[in-house]
Amino acid sequence: MRQLVIAERVCLIGHIVSMVFGLVGILLVVPNAEIILNLSEVGQTVMQWSMAGGGVVYMILGAVGVFLYAYRTIGLGRALGFLLPSVFISLGSELLGTSTGFPFGHYSYLSGLGYKIAGLVPFTIPLSWFYVGYVSYLLARAGLEVDKKPSLLRHVGAVALGALLLTSWDFVLDPAMSQTSLPFWYWQQPGPFFGMPYQNFAGWMGTGSVFMTVAALLWRNNPVKLERSQLNIPLIVYLGNFGFATVMSLAAGFSIPVLLGLVLGVAPAVVLWFKGSNAAATVAVEPAATEVSVASVKVAFK
Repeated sequence: MRQLVIAERVCLIGHIVSMVFGLVGILLVVPNAEIILNLSEVGQTVMQWSMAGGGVVYMILGAVGVFLYAYRTIGLGRALGFLLPSVFISLGSELLGTSTGFPFGHYSYLSGLGYKIAGLVPFTIPLSWFYVGYVSYLLARAGLEVDKKPSLLRHVGAVALGALLLTSWDFVLDPAMSQTSLPFWYWQQPGPFFGMPYQNFAGWMGTGSVFMTVAALLWRNNPVKLERSQLNIPLIVYLGNFGFATVMSLAAGFSIPVLLGLVLGVAPAVVLWFKGSNAAATVAVEPAATEVSVASVKVAFK
């Protein structure tokens, strides 16, 4: 288990570091080509590698790190129960979207995110749906105490809130990543929301809701019980990815999407983490209290 934790932390730290390195490359190096010319031969090689594969690396590390975290905390079966629906359903939506314009609008991926499945969707894109979707849903599920007080309303609420957190990340990420000096995709029919069509948000909410619902159904007989400290990583991953998108958007001059994401994404995520952490702490205390009561009864009988 110790080796698993080390591998998980290495991947997640690498994920965050890769995002920071990517920001430096996209925002400082690409607009100022003379910086590359002034680097040593090794520096130029590293920068070229970063520009060519940095986006691929940070997504792979994020997906591997979050999967290892899920495997360690909720078990292999439930980890796969979220990974497989999120990857295949999001891939289906992306292939449909890049082919027909439904459900996101008409758009196409450029280079920089790895091999394209069917020549349309980079293989890393479904991975990003998985790891941001997982931490979003887990925060929502823990914050609403779905596994402590299960009910249909709480299950539906967790799916809706999880999909909202996921979509709020896209509010901030999409305008910048499609209009930066080194864009990764472009809209064939730009929309009114900083270049994005409103349909895009419906597509994100719908796709996220579908695979989160499938995961919830697969988990229905296996409650998810986490300790208080185990909810820290989902929040860190969510805030780290939101921070990456925020810096990109602010650098492009898009402040309104950032404010919208803070209100609909970051604020609810922090509240859900706080409530979920308190609920987990309560559950952790209850067995200890029971043991004390039993011990007291035994002493009394003696």
